[in-house]
Amino acid sequence: MKANYHTHTWRCMHASGTEKEYVENAIRAGLEILGFSDHTPYPYPKDYSSGMRMRTDQLEDYVDTVLALKAEYRQDIEIHLGLEVEYYKDYFPKLQKLAADYPIEYFLLAQHHLGCEMYGDWSGMPTDDPETLRAYRTQTTEAMETGCFTYFAHPDLLRFIGDEGVYEEEMRILCRRAKNLSIPLEINFLGIHEDRHYPDERFWKIAGEEGCEVVFGLDAHDPESFGRPEIARAAEEIVKRNGLLLRDTVEFRSPV
Repeated sequence: MKANYHTHTWRCMHASGTEKEYVENAIRAGLEILGFSDHTPYPYPKDYSSGMRMRTDQLEDYVDTVLALKAEYRQDIEIHLGLEVEYYKDYFPKLQKLAADYPIEYFLLAQHHLGCEMYGDWSGMPTDDPETLRAYRTQTTEAMETGCFTYFAHPDLLRFIGDEGVYEEEMRILCRRAKNLSIPLEINFLGIHEDRHYPDERFWKIAGEEGCEVVFGLDAHDPESFGRPEIARAAEEIVKRNGLLLRDTVEFRSPV
């Protein structure tokens, strides 16, 4: 694995370890490129406090910390600065305005909630409702069409347990749109490591049939996420089984 662009920090309140530990473990694991992409702050109304992302007043420290490590380790590894971002249509322009004040290089799309975090359901909840699946597909394809996202992290997060024909129809639309927009889809190592409901083999079969490009993402929430060869082998098997086009690196798209 040459590059990982999906790395968190303690600011999201569900990751551990220091940023320096992540960098040094990435170097030991042989990575050439490390991208930090912690859960983005969102400029929500002041009466709402998220429990899964950094606060807006922590963004400057996040940026400063990553840039300092980029300079310190410039001879050892290439470090980049990004954010993992949900697409919430009403708040996305406000986020872009906030991010424009900093040298954020990329956004990773990750739709953890439908609609909006403040009132929407978590995307990983089991559902057999076709309208929920359709809402996920619609929201994420709209996000990709903005041109602001470098790749789509764990696109198979939506846990659909309903009609298989409906799942195939909606996810084929999603994969075809990603293909047409040249947006890679991420095979998520954390999902493999924790035996989550994703990676979803149904999704990756469709992605392979549609000729989608894929990228590996550690989704690192602790420094020990680096250097797990058994997880890499499992991800490589998904690629081989489904005839997926694996990319070692990605080209950043301007997030603002």
